[in-house]
Amino acid sequence: MANFVLVAGARLGSWAWDDVVPQLRAAGHGVHPLTLSGLAEKRGVLAAGQQAHVQDIVDEVETQDLREVVLVGHSYSGIPAGQAAGRIGDRLAHMVFLDSSVPADGESFVSAWPDGGAMVRASIAGNGGFWPVAPAAHFEGHGLTDEQIARLVRGSTPHPGVTLTEPAVLEAPLDDLPVTYIKCTLGDPEPSDDVAKLLTSARWRLVEMDTGHWPMFSRPLELAQILLDTAGA
Repeated sequence: MANFVLVAGARLGSWAWDDVVPQLRAAGHGVHPLTLSGLAEKRGVLAAGQQAHVQDIVDEVETQDLREVVLVGHSYSGIPAGQAAGRIGDRLAHMVFLDSSVPADGESFVSAWPDGGAMVRASIAGNGGFWPVAPAAHFEGHGLTDEQIARLVRGSTPHPGVTLTEPAVLEAPLDDLPVTYIKCTLGDPEPSDDVAKLLTSARWRLVEMDTGHWPMFSRPLELAQILLDTAGA
């Protein structure tokens, strides 16, 4: 039996996995969708720097005494999840980056953006230290229905800005980890250069999904099956 620890991307909480969780539990696995500090029902938690998000994940694994962990980091959450993967030792069975950023030691989530994150930093500065909730138009073109977009907008909360601008601290090289990278190809078919380089590792494999950036909404059954296949690998 695997223990899935599911961490959704920026502005989202554990609720984002609601359509995926039943499929994993029905297959007999432990499932632990996680909300990071400062988001959703933890919005009032003040300690929400990037390392607090790393610690959120480590604490979930260690407090619950989880073994055979399949750690899934989506979008932004690939940054803290990738760091946490190196800190939970032999509890980790597999790391899944779901259409996500991957951490680089000393680099932030926004540092790889074309403008170096200038627009995001300005948005954070103008919104009380938070990255504001995205409008509905942000989710268009990703294979989502109007209802799914409405769920995303309704459930999102402003994201603690410092988590996006603080540098990552890696304790284990990513190419040493057993990793599946799930690339959502709708509108952006190729992995980023840093991911492509990591995919040359014998311990990394690529799985493609013909959908947009939020497959837990647009293709939850397909995503669940990929995760189950990963647990059985």
